[in-house]
Amino acid sequence: MLLSRINSPEDLKRLSKVQLPLLSEEIRKKIIEVVGKNGGHLASNLGVVELTIALHRVFNSPEDAIIFDVSHQCYVHKMLTGRYEKFSTIRKKDGISGFTRRTESPHDFFDNGHASTSISQGLGLLAAWELQKKNGKVVAVIGDGALSGGLALEAMNHAGQLGKNLIVVLNDNKMSISPNTGAVSKYLSKLTMSGFYQNIRHKIDLAVSKIPNSSRHIGKFLYRFKRCLKALFLCNNFFTDLGFEYVGPLDGHDIGELEKVFRNVKKLKGPVVVHVVTKKGKGYSPAENDPAAFHGIGPFLISDGQVEHFDTMSFTECFSQSMIELAEKNEKIAAITAAMAKGTGLDAFARHFPDRFFDVGIAEEHAVTFASGLAAGGLKPVVAVYSTFMQRAVDQIIHDVALPNLPVVFCLDRAGIVPSDGETHQGMFDIALLRPVPGLKILSPATAEDLKLCLQWAFSQNCPVVLRYPKSACPTELKCFSRKVENGRGVYVSCEEFALNLSLKFDGSGFEGNVPDEGASEDERTEKKSVKKDGKNKSMLFVATGSMLSEVIQASRSLMIENIQADIYSLRFLTDLDIDEIFSLAEGRDGVVFVEDGVRSGGIGEALEQEFFKRGFRRTAVKALPESFLSQGTRSEICEATGLDPRSLAECAYKVVYKK
Repeated sequence: MLLSRINSPEDLKRLSKVQLPLLSEEIRKKIIEVVGKNGGHLASNLGVVELTIALHRVFNSPEDAIIFDVSHQCYVHKMLTGRYEKFSTIRKKDGISGFTRRTESPHDFFDNGHASTSISQGLGLLAAWELQKKNGKVVAVIGDGALSGGLALEAMNHAGQLGKNLIVVLNDNKMSISPNTGAVSKYLSKLTMSGFYQNIRHKIDLAVSKIPNSSRHIGKFLYRFKRCLKALFLCNNFFTDLGFEYVGPLDGHDIGELEKVFRNVKKLKGPVVVHVVTKKGKGYSPAENDPAAFHGIGPFLISDGQVEHFDTMSFTECFSQSMIELAEKNEKIAAITAAMAKGTGLDAFARHFPDRFFDVGIAEEHAVTFASGLAAGGLKPVVAVYSTFMQRAVDQIIHDVALPNLPVVFCLDRAGIVPSDGETHQGMFDIALLRPVPGLKILSPATAEDLKLCLQWAFSQNCPVVLRYPKSACPTELKCFSRKVENGRGVYVSCEEFALNLSLKFDGSGFEGNVPDEGASEDERTEKKSVKKDGKNKSMLFVATGSMLSEVIQASRSLMIENIQADIYSLRFLTDLDIDEIFSLAEGRDGVVFVEDGVRSGGIGEALEQEFFKRGFRRTAVKALPESFLSQGTRSEICEATGLDPRSLAECAYKVVYKK
């Protein structure tokens, strides 16, 4: 097996050209096998096998930097840079990340997970190296979709201006970029990248620069002459207009041709774009036929590509259905997403209402400001984006939507804890970022029915509204969540409402070992024993964001078995709270625990605890996400690591209730 013998790019370079197709086949088999078990980004990685092999055979990583935009297509790169033995752990707790990570390997230069960053990163890295007299090539590998992001376009403009030797590999696997065609075009592309052409061009430019007084005019003439000459034989394109040399398009699955081109490109002076055409999902027919479905996918059957489906509806599916139902009744509802129609559930909306659906590409800032225009024009736009990606458009939310008080609805999928994708995808900052924005209302629905009602309420408002919900299955419906949405009010859930199937009675019997006495003093243990003996019940209240309902219910059940009546107040609203209502439910109880799936600093739990302190109620605790970046794992594993699992919540509540 060739792949098992490669521990570094140097090992890869020792392989003969005859062995490379066999290596490509082995890599594809390994990716399909592991992603079939772990889930992950399949189609994009199958499409860059030959491209990644060619890059590592020509360039000298890590002396040369290969930067993958988004980096969800870095699986091949990881296997070729010494991580083959660990590849089966990808996206698992304590395993390697599904994205590039600086802490994993010197071959990973950045912690990437968001799109359109690689050209900016590469240009900055190259400028730093040059200032420190360090030799080394910098290659930014960016997909055609990521090139639609404003950050990438800003970086391209700057790179053309600086004229540094940056190599941008454009991996074209979907978007139609007008290619140069014909024999003359291919010849001129090869001529443009040849050392001979570059030397002649450099000498002419140098000679012209030495002509006194008239160099500026001659320079303009030569520039225009070259543009006219190129226009006779090939279409000038966006890249040449920005000051880049352009090479391509090339077959991204022909290793020999790619290596030849990259070796020539290494000799060029100035920025260059190498346009490579690849096929997403190559080598696995289900992914080739439906690359969107296999972009980011859960575990699947390798034989036919089928993903296991569960009976329980997810929040994304509920949002998808609710949008269609509401849009059928309201022709003013429009939907916007940033290249995530399937991930956000808006693909169904697009099929039903194509005229009211807008996919703006990877351009979250534009999505928000575009929505402000739709709202100003009388529509009711919904911007559906993952929470982690909406971070990129906070200024637009504030300046273009909240300031003019326009009725835009933001639906933040993957809010809170996000399994598998790791640090760059956790939706843990949206509450702290958006709560202070004047006039912006934030809702946190807890069930499928709750999400539908909250969305319906959002459309009835004449102000901006945010709905945040997790990447998880919706909890079993509770009748209390069918109550209509009232401004600022949450949903009170009595513990009896979810305990009917447990046949629990508050008879003082308790349940040994369910909530351990870790951390409790001897006096506290004695007090607990006396309470049980006397049959007295303690009472506490969980105040939680909607997406934590499942974990809080499980914690409440544990406490009920321990003779602690644990009711829940689900925070439908995270802004404009009815503090009096919450406090009235807490008064007379033995403790309150605030629970949220966002960072503690600037979060709702911290704010509520301060308000309770002002009112003299101090038997409280806040359970929130820490101010640290959370690595990958399942939802339950991340909850356990951060103290938001049911057991930890129950232990925290117990300590609050029995606190002196």
